[in-house]
Amino acid sequence: MGDEVRRRLPPAVYDLALRLGANTLTGRDVCLRQTGRMRQDAASGWMKFSARQTISIHACAFEWRARTGPLGMVSVRDALSGGDGVLDVRALGFIKIAHLRPSPALTRAELMRYLAELSWAPDAILFNTALRWRSHGPDRLIVSAGAGDAEAEVTLTLDSDGRIASVFAADRPRGVKDTFTPTPWQGRFTDYRQHHGFWLPFSGDVSWTIGASAFVYWEGRVEDWSPQKVSGG
Repeated sequence: MGDEVRRRLPPAVYDLALRLGANTLTGRDVCLRQTGRMRQDAASGWMKFSARQTISIHACAFEWRARTGPLGMVSVRDALSGGDGVLDVRALGFIKIAHLRPSPALTRAELMRYLAELSWAPDAILFNTALRWRSHGPDRLIVSAGAGDAEAEVTLTLDSDGRIASVFAADRPRGVKDTFTPTPWQGRFTDYRQHHGFWLPFSGDVSWTIGASAFVYWEGRVEDWSPQKVSGG
């Protein structure tokens, strides 16, 4: 499979995967635990969260489940599953706070998140054939996926070690009341460590740019990361 992957990917993308520790002999989805804080907008207060996330390396799919709010009574499910975006927020497990119906805009937003978080799933660079890549200068790669109204594209900027330092999308759909507004969106990755044979960022933040101002709305740290167990293994 190694030669096939090398022929399919641009050299700069294949080299990035190898630098991050991706291996054509593994091919297992990943699971990670996070802690951090997040807020709804620049005027809102911060809320602590703890979360567990799974990321597929063979398909554009992930699931992020978090607990936040007073005593962790608010649960959040943010996901890309079966080709559809999912966002569901509940209090005490059954009181609906927010639930967005499936739509191309929601799917596009969640697909951008998947693309932006490839640094936490380096094997996906090799195994996910739905990803489309092109180089944009010596330290930038552009990755896209999806089609039609749900097509998504994210720019990855590499640091001096050739690892993913930041991600950017010029028009990620941002939920505003009952609609979505295309908004510049970016994330930063820091504190790279070698773990389970991979180079992974253990810290990151995400921000929106509204008008002339950018505000960070999510800050998190990875508490644990591991390949998912193979059923029956």
